[in-house]
Amino acid sequence: MNRSIFLLCAALVLGGCVRAPVELEISGPTMGTSYSIKIVAPPADVDTAAVQTVIDDVLARIDRSMSAYRGDSEISRFNASHSTEWFEVSEDLANVVQAALQFSEDSGGAFDVTVAPLVAAWGFGTAERTPQSLPEPAALDALRASTGYEKLQVRMRPPALRKTLAEVQIDLNAIAPGYAVDQLGGRFSSLGIKRYMINIGGEIRVQGSNAQGAVWKIAVERPVDGETIPYAIIGLSNLAITVSGEYRRYYEIDGRRYSHTLDPRTGRPVEHSLASVAVIGPTSMYTDGWATALNVLGAQAGYDLAMQRDIAAMFIERRDGRLRWRATPDFEARLNWPDIDE
Repeated sequence: MNRSIFLLCAALVLGGCVRAPVELEISGPTMGTSYSIKIVAPPADVDTAAVQTVIDDVLARIDRSMSAYRGDSEISRFNASHSTEWFEVSEDLANVVQAALQFSEDSGGAFDVTVAPLVAAWGFGTAERTPQSLPEPAALDALRASTGYEKLQVRMRPPALRKTLAEVQIDLNAIAPGYAVDQLGGRFSSLGIKRYMINIGGEIRVQGSNAQGAVWKIAVERPVDGETIPYAIIGLSNLAITVSGEYRRYYEIDGRRYSHTLDPRTGRPVEHSLASVAVIGPTSMYTDGWATALNVLGAQAGYDLAMQRDIAAMFIERRDGRLRWRATPDFEARLNWPDIDE
């Protein structure tokens, strides 16, 4: 997801005289955001240079495939094409679109990568800017006619995408960063790295234990613009977590807030009491997709779907001028800071 949601990483400090394990820390820009990586006790033959090579290789490969900011990327070329024939793509892109279509089905259309024209119309596309005026209803209706996940098809052998309507365009910002995290995790495992934390723009995946031999402590921010205060702390190992919210990327016109999160079913920014939602799951692509879908659905419908599908999720609402939270049992069991009512 290309969102400015940050998860703060907190480490437990334990006493004792045991020598601390070797730690590698690497960070840098990627995919319109940034990444930070911590590796604990890497194999003796794996140094910072080796890890950096893997990071650069994986992120460059995915950027060439899925970046809407590059005119020569696969996704840009697919969007520019007006053909309704099969368009050959990489296995990476086919995998991500296949997952995206499944999220669309499972969420009843709350997740939909074909919203690209609507994202641009509301000023949140590659040339992000606050518009001088809001899109006209007639213009939105025309754009909505070219959206809908049912108009997008994917095949895996050989990998290819197909539009059933020439005007269809896709935006993978709500799922590609999570896929990148998972790809890095897979490469790290192939190098024998067993303890790590990967963070790309707030998509976090952890493996094994932290430098103190404990579970990784991930702090979910209080969803208030301009603050970086922890609201809840989660203990994780061998899992991923993503937070989706609208409290950083938005603009205001005539005193009304317009979020970067669009509801594909209406073509408009979401308007509800949900400030942010956090999702825990087995992979970052899973948490990325579901965090977006549940954020679109809102606090009650999102919670109901999370319970129905056994999604570990936490919902933070603005109600009566205060923040209130509710979590599914699987998520609540991982809270290490339960006294978080305001």
